[in-house]
Amino acid sequence: MNHFDYVNGELCAEDVPLSRIAAELGTPFYCYSTATLVRHYTVFRQALEKAGLDATICFALKANPNIAVVRTLAGLGAGADVVSEGELRRALAAGVPAGRIVFSGVGKTRRELELAVAKGIMQVNVESEPELRALSEVAAARGVRMPISLRVNPDVDAGTHAKITTGKKENKFGIEWTRAHEVYRIARELPGVEVVGIACHIGSQLTDVEPFRQAFSRVRDLVAILRADGFDIRRLDLGGGLGVPYDAATDLPPHPDDYAAAIAGSLGDLGCRIVLEPGRLLVGNAGVLVSRVVYVKEGATRSFAIVDAAMNDLMRPALYDAHHDIQPVAEPAAGAPRAEIDVVGPVCETGDTFARQRPLPPLAAGDLVAFRTAGAYGAAMSSTYNSRLLVPEVLVNGHGFAVVRARPTYEDMLALEALPDWLE
Repeated sequence: MNHFDYVNGELCAEDVPLSRIAAELGTPFYCYSTATLVRHYTVFRQALEKAGLDATICFALKANPNIAVVRTLAGLGAGADVVSEGELRRALAAGVPAGRIVFSGVGKTRRELELAVAKGIMQVNVESEPELRALSEVAAARGVRMPISLRVNPDVDAGTHAKITTGKKENKFGIEWTRAHEVYRIARELPGVEVVGIACHIGSQLTDVEPFRQAFSRVRDLVAILRADGFDIRRLDLGGGLGVPYDAATDLPPHPDDYAAAIAGSLGDLGCRIVLEPGRLLVGNAGVLVSRVVYVKEGATRSFAIVDAAMNDLMRPALYDAHHDIQPVAEPAAGAPRAEIDVVGPVCETGDTFARQRPLPPLAAGDLVAFRTAGAYGAAMSSTYNSRLLVPEVLVNGHGFAVVRARPTYEDMLALEALPDWLE
């Protein structure tokens, strides 16, 4: 469920017409709904509670690092899963307590490890033996032992897009599960780390719980092996990955209740605190990208709606061939005819295509359209390709809205660059 609906003939975010925001800010822009963020977090938390799980929910900032979004979730009790120094600093700036922050990622630098240790975060999810030794040196130099979980790669096919699967043995993530026990024994001998658990994440946008169950089974086996060897395994970080319905007609991901039941059925009797890192599940359907039609162009074999948003604003269709439902902001008349049309942006790339032969109501220059389920990996992955400005982000709360990331000016963009002396 989300809070983007037609009211009196206009698509609204909660009680705010998207056309009102467009009139004040121009287009394109991202719009997020506070009510949807609250609802999704609450439903997820309640599912874990109903399953009897002792769980910490750490929002994956990579999905949407906007500080206002993170603050909203932190106010509900969420922690943060971060993968860079920037995300760690954002989480802290948004008010996430250090004791609810997990640092993941395969390429943490010493500078990043030093910051994590200095801030006293909950744990570092270590992804390789070299990282393990580097973290131990950093922490020992400060006279502390850093809580860690080793991220284990269970060699489970998540059945999702190849670019967002992370749990197969050929992926770059984690420590191969058959070698995990050996690396845990190395960790036990290092002075700057304290083993507290196991981490595992197999991919993103999963629409079936069975791959989760397969991964959880291997985690369970590893818990037994490690405990028999004297390790005090008390946390299980199971990552995120539960999918969302990008295509309302075909995508049917599991309900959080089913996901929580799978966790409880596989691992619930081990006495471990469960750490979960949902990202798109919390924010995907909480956001839309609003754009304006610039031209409708009749080609030799098809029609094109050329909009003012582009692949640099929403990369997922170009990067993953991803689907986003597209809605006119002005509600079409009941029974309005639909015709197939390509929805494209202005960037000089054929890949700058949001939809091919999508059946849509008639569109004309000046019409507003909304790309649905754009709250995750939308603004977070945007760029200034073609020297286009980053688009603003707006957070709605009931009848009001606030700009939570302003659109920069061209002067702002150019001011980041400088000419060397010999070109002055």
